[in-house]
Order: sequence, then structure tokens, then C-alpha cells
Amino acid sequence: MKVVILCGGLGTRLREETEFRPKPMVEIGGRPILWHIMKTYAHYGYIDFILALGYKGEMIKEYFYNFDVLNNDFTIELGNKKGIQVYSHNPEKDWRVTLADTGNNALKGARLKRVEKYIDDDQFMVTYGDGIANVDIEDLLRFHKSHGKLATVTAINPASRFGELKIKGNQVESFSEKPKNGNSLINGGFFVFNKGIFDYLSEEENCDLEIGPLETIAAEGQLMVYKHRGFWACMDTIRDMEYLNKLWDTNKAFWKIW
Repeated sequence: MKVVILCGGLGTRLREETEFRPKPMVEIGGRPILWHIMKTYAHYGYIDFILALGYKGEMIKEYFYNFDVLNNDFTIELGNKKGIQVYSHNPEKDWRVTLADTGNNALKGARLKRVEKYIDDDQFMVTYGDGIANVDIEDLLRFHKSHGKLATVTAINPASRFGELKIKGNQVESFSEKPKNGNSLINGGFFVFNKGIFDYLSEEENCDLEIGPLETIAAEGQLMVYKHRGFWACMDTIRDMEYLNKLWDTNKAFWKIW
């Protein structure tokens, strides 16, 4: 099953870092937050990734193109481009990473629609390139397959500045992206979709994912919620970055399940 990670946003609230690199490349413990997200999925055996790139996407391409030499010892024969021997012992050696340029200005729905051609399974997973959690991916997938609906969103607590979910049982009755006031469960990413989601999306740059498509799907009774009772955090501000690095440095990184 493919895992799509949305990596194209500008990250304006983290401008001190994102002026120089895309938000998914902001580091925790010397590794991009993107790597931490991918490690969570890989822990459960999901290592076929599609990265929907946008702002400064070339930096993410360069990172993975040079991943082996950046993260391993190697011997190079100067003057011979093929004369590189990498001594690879890293557990990421079997990852398959598709890096797709989805445009600098596209919203998330358009980015997702533009990578449709790389998805050949009936179901696939999607998450944001700036949110980490100790979500049980296998349990999430079991839940999605059990209800037979089009989409599942992982809800987390407490409420904050992100998309609010109005829930009845395990079904989402309404989806409100970034409400001004709200004290209920919120959208934490870690979606599972059936391919029918693409019928609600377009490649037009102004096609969002949360505003419009998910609101419609929820209204149609096709959006279910997986309630994550564990930890979740995002890399949205410098304060967030400092907090996550402190957790990593003090061996309290709740998302480190590998």
C-alpha cells in the first residue's frame, strides 16, 4: 500500500527555517521531520512512499538522491562517476520513494490529484509532511477496512488551531477546517482513502483537500474517524521545533516507535 506525504507547503509560521528549506526538511535530532514520519510507516512495513513536492522540492529530491552517501561510509574513485562503493547498513535501504513535483502554488487536493497516476492500489494512505505521532498504523488500517466507507481521518486531542471534527459514534458528521472556536477532536492527518477520493479532486491549483472535498465527503456520510488516544505533534513554529528537538535529545520522543 502506498503512502502519500504532502510536502509542498510554504510553512510561513516557521519562516526562520523555511526561508532556506521546505518544512519537511526541518530537522529533529539531525534528521528531517519527513524522515521521522516515514520511519513510523516503515515500522509497520509500509515503505512505498510518494512525496508530493512543491516549495523548494528540489532540496527533498537532492536529499533522497544522495541519501546513501549522506548516511553511510563510502569509498569513491575520483574521476569515475560509477566508482562509488557504499557501505550501507541503514534500515532504510529497501524504501521506495517516488518524488513528484506537484507545483509551487497548488493546494493539497490538487497535489494529491496530481500523484494519482502513481497509485495503483484500491486503498492508500496520506499524511502531512509536518505532523508526527505514535499512531498504530495497522490498527488504523483495520478500522478503515472494517467500515467500508470512502475515507478515514485520524482525530487527535486536544483541540487547537486545526480542522475540527463533529463526530457521532465513529462517523464524521461535519468537517470544519481551522474553526475560530472549537473544543472537540481535531484533524491529525494520517488518512486512509479509497481511490474514489480522486472523484472529488481536480488538478486545478485552488483545489484544497480539507475545504471542499472532505467537507462534502463528510456530509455524504463517507468520512469515518479513527480516534488516536496517544501522542501527536506538529512542526508549525520555531517553538514547536525546539520542543520536538528537546524531546528527542532527552529520549522522550513519543513518536520513536522503531
